[in-house]
Amino acid sequence: MPWPLRWFARVLTVLLALALVLAGVLVYTVRKSFPQLEGSLRLPGLTGSVEIYRDKSGIPHIYADTSADLFMAQGFVHAQDRFYEMDFRRRLTSGRLSELYGKATLDQDKALRTMGWRKVAEQELPELAQQTQDYLGAYAKGVNAWLSANPNASDRSLEYSVLKLQNGGHEPEKWGPVDSVAWLKAMAWDLRSNMEDEIDRALALTKLPRERVEQLYPGYPFDRHAPIVGEGAIEQDRFDQRAQPRPRAGQAFAQAARTLDAVPSTMSSADREGIGSNSWVISGEHTASGKPLLANDPHLAPQMPSVWYQAGLHCRKITEDCSYDVTGFTFSGVPGVIIGQTDKISWGFTNLGPDVADLFLEQVEGDTYLYKGERVKLETRQEQIKVAGGAPVTITVRSTRHGPLINEVMDDAKPSGEANAVALQWTALTPGRTVDAIFALNRAGDWEEFKAAAALFDVPAQNLIYADTSGKIGYQAPGRVPVRPKGDGTWPVPGWTGEYDWKTAPIPYDQLPSVQDPAEGFIVTANNAVIDPRRYRPLLTKDWAYGYRSERIRDLIKEAIKKGPIDAAAMGKIQQDTYNGFAETLIPALMEVDLAGPAGKARESLKTWDRAQGLGSAPAAYFNAVWRHVLTLTFNDDLPAAARPTGGDRWYEVVRRLLAAPDDLFWDDVTTGNLKETRDDILRQAMASAYQELADRLGEDVKGWRWGDLHRLELVNGTLGTSGIGPIEALFNRGPLSVAGGKDAVNATGWNVQKGYEITAVPSMRMIVDLSDLDKSRWINLTGASGHAFHDHYWDQAEVWARGELLPMYSKAGSVKKAAVHVLKLNP
Repeated sequence: MPWPLRWFARVLTVLLALALVLAGVLVYTVRKSFPQLEGSLRLPGLTGSVEIYRDKSGIPHIYADTSADLFMAQGFVHAQDRFYEMDFRRRLTSGRLSELYGKATLDQDKALRTMGWRKVAEQELPELAQQTQDYLGAYAKGVNAWLSANPNASDRSLEYSVLKLQNGGHEPEKWGPVDSVAWLKAMAWDLRSNMEDEIDRALALTKLPRERVEQLYPGYPFDRHAPIVGEGAIEQDRFDQRAQPRPRAGQAFAQAARTLDAVPSTMSSADREGIGSNSWVISGEHTASGKPLLANDPHLAPQMPSVWYQAGLHCRKITEDCSYDVTGFTFSGVPGVIIGQTDKISWGFTNLGPDVADLFLEQVEGDTYLYKGERVKLETRQEQIKVAGGAPVTITVRSTRHGPLINEVMDDAKPSGEANAVALQWTALTPGRTVDAIFALNRAGDWEEFKAAAALFDVPAQNLIYADTSGKIGYQAPGRVPVRPKGDGTWPVPGWTGEYDWKTAPIPYDQLPSVQDPAEGFIVTANNAVIDPRRYRPLLTKDWAYGYRSERIRDLIKEAIKKGPIDAAAMGKIQQDTYNGFAETLIPALMEVDLAGPAGKARESLKTWDRAQGLGSAPAAYFNAVWRHVLTLTFNDDLPAAARPTGGDRWYEVVRRLLAAPDDLFWDDVTTGNLKETRDDILRQAMASAYQELADRLGEDVKGWRWGDLHRLELVNGTLGTSGIGPIEALFNRGPLSVAGGKDAVNATGWNVQKGYEITAVPSMRMIVDLSDLDKSRWINLTGASGHAFHDHYWDQAEVWARGELLPMYSKAGSVKKAAVHVLKLNP
């Protein structure tokens, strides 16, 4: 062999050998952190043995003889699969991300320290029931037992190995009960109410008169979309199902908006319009089995790994010392089950969305603020933030009686004007008892016990639906909802007058809407209005979702009832419905516009469209592109960037009204000088622009367009998956997946019209519970049980989820053990 070839061969051999060595090191590092799933382990602190059965999806069912052992084992299992995620959340809720990620997360830490989630959690812990504190402590012992057994970065997860290469590593602290409580503050933040709407209104007011801003926030269409509760009123200071009703500053805001944007979302996305959930329950009078069916699918930001973790928590024998037999969706880092079923009942959540936060304008001067004609000293505290690779940063958090000044934590904050600061008052910044509620829900065996548990669930306020094996169905609105003597919570209010201050006590729990066994035999919640305000006097909110999903679900249930008894398969079909609820309104207007050229041919596809947004639908692709351009052409010229439309059913209602007003000022493009556009001009341009966009992206053959080629889901790891370093992101991110549905379809795969068609919100899990036989219940998670990249269960449920399929949700001991492929025994 000539020497150049010999030289090349030797170099190639060396490179291949190095590549094999590096691959081997990577494989070893990755697999070293995978959890032990079989055999036995010693777990100091247990009082008896615990068995953990995992099925082919890696979903664990834990069996113990005491509640303390059960929750200790849950902490151990969560840590096995998801500790890095837990550690990241702990740092997030404490405002300590910069200790790991440097200056890149400094603004987030400033915002979190200003909000003070961790401090509220510290105040909340001693106010919880002693039993709850004991269970939180047991859970923490389980986490720490795993941590002690895995002292090295490579033992814990691949993320820790990567961080060790980047900044010398990070030694996690021991887990504590406060870490679990603080995570629920993050949940409350992501499921908060209309805070952004208040800021958006105020920002829009800097460019538009108030009457035009109010056009963008139309009232709920009670005449077309039914509320959740259609009967009852407050009677003698209690909500009675049978009762009948009786007649009756610009710059500071921009800074506040940036502060709120800086608070990282742990469950929802930055695009909050469209974040919501579906749930419904059907009584046995309409089902094939004669027992209720219950469905739930919360809509949250897609995450890798999913925010949910499926698990079963079972006492081998129900006793006073061990009273749990519950299966469902958990949060890693929090003991108990958040949504699921016991051996007797099932429950689901959707976001109630009451107005539990207000923005108060403040007049700050030096270290004082004005209140009722007097200067009052601001409450202050200093927070030091450690920054990897840099010097610590100290901020001063200042608060009025209404809450922290949220416009003060940005470097460029320079408030001015009469109202030169914005304070946030939010119910979650007061200690509560939501952790008590979780354990009470997990023990509940009937409607009364369920209602008693719901009374403890103060933040975030949720729509709770219920069904039990005896055949009862119900709905309860829980939560700490403030009482406002003045104002309706839709606009920021002056804090210095005192007249908008909340009353000390919230709406009493007994006055919140509740229904059991309604006459029509089903209950639907989809973030729609809870009850007509003409029937119910205390203000819950004015900023509901507008009922397109809920009304579609109601229609589908009624259609299914007409065809015969409903089964679980029919419930699943409803969850997968992709019908576009606004097409029937917009398409007739599009058809009336003169339109020539290839865009006119694309419009022809809408004439025979069934309004379904399936993967292969060309009309769905074109319609959604037209909708995107209608919104951006109509409103972007009128509104500041932060208040521009992202899509969703509020904008359905806005445009529906504008279609009847062809000369409304919103149709005019203010950037075109003396030219005054009308409705038809904008619709024509939207159709032409949509055609051109899709022709450029998908080709000129309209019949070849596919909605699934535009509407795709990237599963992005919430930490290193956004590092900006391609090889590292490739280790942790997965996808893309083409997914059917759309924003405010029942299959609510949301997208942001300002950014494109990529998916920003998803049904984060799906569950269908069959109360005739709980072993016939079904479920699916967005990704998988494991948080370890390259583990078999890192994202093994994702493609199943994308196809709209469900997995068996076993809960009975015989079925769980029969389905198990791994068994691990934990011994004292």
